[in-house]
Amino acid sequence: MTDNNLPGPGRPTPEPGSPSAQPGQPQQPPPYQPAQPQPGQNQPAQQKPVKGQVRQQQAGVTKARQPSVAEQRARAAALKAQQERFAAESAAFEKRRKTRKRLLIGGGVTVGVVALVAIWYAAASPKNVTAQCTDSNNVIVDDDYCDESYYRSHGGYSSGGFIYIGGSSYRYNYGGSGAVGQRVSGGSYTVPKGANVTTKSGTSIQRGGFGVSSGSKSSGG
Repeated sequence: MTDNNLPGPGRPTPEPGSPSAQPGQPQQPPPYQPAQPQPGQNQPAQQKPVKGQVRQQQAGVTKARQPSVAEQRARAAALKAQQERFAAESAAFEKRRKTRKRLLIGGGVTVGVVALVAIWYAAASPKNVTAQCTDSNNVIVDDDYCDESYYRSHGGYSSGGFIYIGGSSYRYNYGGSGAVGQRVSGGSYTVPKGANVTTKSGTSIQRGGFGVSSGSKSSGG
């Protein structure tokens, strides 16, 4: 028997009945088996969040943090300031609207007064119209043919706006243009109401103003 078969330091003593305990056989170490953790032991501790670290929120799991008293007071103060600012802006807008409305009304009254004054001034300031004597062919003749003192001194007379001297008739044209011996251009054979009517020689036919006339019947009125 060799020395390897003898028990010694560092060598396990073979159990009776094991194969290595048989005489003449070399001793084999037992197979390696990892240690099994016991329940409740050697479990990794749950990692706690570090202060200042952002937690990952999960939908349906993470609950909203209730605002603190200071946050609630800050929110209430901000809401009150917003409401006061809105009320001030609304009041300023309403004030500007009323001021603009008063200005528009005042402007309308002013325009109305100006228009009324313009109408009154136009009525108080009659238009000046020039009258020219014309014959039956509407040709301009000397103003004497339509002058009352002239046609009466020549046995003439007036009727219905016409002046008759011998076998000829004459009448005034109001507002027309042209020279003696020419056909009158434009104008009217009706006396304009409210107008100052004079001949080119300066004879007054009618004095107007507010529709009041004072022309003589013998002047072709």
